[in-house]
Amino acid sequence: MTKTKEILVTAFALFSLFFGAGNLLLPPLLGYNAGEDWMWVTLGFMITAVVIPILGILAHARLQGTMYDFGKKVSPTFSTVYCIIVYLISITIPSPRTASATHEMAIHPVFGTSPLLTSSVYFLLVLIFVLNRSKILNFIGKFLTPFIVIMLFAVIGIGLLTSDGLMNISSFEAPVVSGILEGYQTFDAIGAVVVGAVVIISLNLKGLTSFEAKKQMIRKSGFIAGLGLLLIYAGLISVGSFFGSDIQIDNALSSDMQRANLLRGISIASLGAFGNKVLSILIALACFTTAVGIVTGTADYFKGLFKGSQNVYVITGILACCVGVLIGQLDFHSIVVIAIPALMFIYPITIILILLNVLPEKLASAKVFKAVVVTTMVFSVPDFLATIGLEETVSNVQNYIPLSTYSLGWVLPATAVFVLINLSNNLKSTS
Repeated sequence: MTKTKEILVTAFALFSLFFGAGNLLLPPLLGYNAGEDWMWVTLGFMITAVVIPILGILAHARLQGTMYDFGKKVSPTFSTVYCIIVYLISITIPSPRTASATHEMAIHPVFGTSPLLTSSVYFLLVLIFVLNRSKILNFIGKFLTPFIVIMLFAVIGIGLLTSDGLMNISSFEAPVVSGILEGYQTFDAIGAVVVGAVVIISLNLKGLTSFEAKKQMIRKSGFIAGLGLLLIYAGLISVGSFFGSDIQIDNALSSDMQRANLLRGISIASLGAFGNKVLSILIALACFTTAVGIVTGTADYFKGLFKGSQNVYVITGILACCVGVLIGQLDFHSIVVIAIPALMFIYPITIILILLNVLPEKLASAKVFKAVVVTTMVFSVPDFLATIGLEETVSNVQNYIPLSTYSLGWVLPATAVFVLINLSNNLKSTS
């Protein structure tokens, strides 16, 4: 019974560390715009927002180290640079984004406070949790996550029952691809390599030292968390599509305001005036747990770089929270816009590292790691440049790269290199 309870607590904590601002705001509008194609969009969204992240957790269960272990087969220098870039992105984009979303949708509508006050109080509370490192997993898993899940299922369940089920015509030419790219914005693949390391250290602090026991614990918890994410995402996307004729979205508004207005409209339609309060609490809790996971993971990493120095852990936590306060004053949409170029470059590399780390050793040698990662980096450059205003400059190059028009130009080249090198290795071993 104790083991089952620990698995559930860890699974709930994992779910909550993943589920933040983007995870709540992105799916309903995705479903609303997909209309009758909501199931296809859901399929694409699940690939980058559920399957890849959970494979990242399974990779952590296998490696049981830090994020550094994900890229060390490419080279120690690459892995160090990759880790620093990911942690810098994490504390400058998704972490502040949680404060921005909390302010815009939960705090400002009720109290009318300034973004500076909200982000200052918000990250002070985050820092308190980060400094009480050993208690994070239990508190989030036992108390915060069950409350978040209950409220989510209430909004989804009642929403599905109260909507008239009339959907919009899909605005997507390629629904599956649109779902895949929207899944990037959840940051869940990056979240997997960050929070997976947090879970490993948390289990170590709780006295679980057996490699096999931790492996089983993380695997089972990962599958449960993944199932939870799948159900919640599918529910939010379907609710968004089923309310297509009930709620009118002003297309002149920024995407973030469209997302916020739609989710608020669904909550009020489902739960009445009480829905506003439910949504505010839900957003605040979902965002907060994610921010705690990001800052904790960053502090853990830099602590490890400096031989386990607790002072480095505290300083990193403070600096990460200060950055959160500064950037958290931007509106949600501005942070999303800033995120897109970074995601177009770092996300494909992260996906490839996760996939290679869950494959058997014979298929993922150091040679395979180096070749596939370098190929992914090279073919991600046009997609990256297109997002920073150089679309016309790289359009000719993109025309020659399959799937590049969908910002997935790296997929086929990376797959081809992976297959060719493994075939070459097999031929050498049999000759």
